[in-house]
Amino acid sequence: QVQIVESGGGLVQPGGSLRLSCTASRDIININTVYWYRQAPGKQREFVALIGSAPVTDYAASVKGRFTISRDVDKNTVYLQMNKLKPEDTAVYLCKMETAWGQGTQVTVSS
Repeated sequence: QVQIVESGGGLVQPGGSLRLSCTASRDIININTVYWYRQAPGKQREFVALIGSAPVTDYAASVKGRFTISRDVDKNTVYLQMNKLKPEDTAVYLCKMETAWGQGTQVTVSS
């Protein structure tokens, strides 16, 4: 099973940007779809974005136009560029490849 490590989270002011990384332990070229989810305290895990092998992308309505998902197959990494961050984006962000989940990276948006 692929192992996943997320990174890039942190504390940022409203309106700021962060880039999250999701790095796999092996080649991702044959992984059809990679997902980003997030989970805020007391809330259910929710879909954020996906990138397919075409590549095709899709986003939750709440982040469309602000977040961009991309991948670098040479680095076995999928990125989530997050711009114009809002306090409601505060959550643990988790990456999913096949049936594997990473540990997550904390994103906090606060002034």
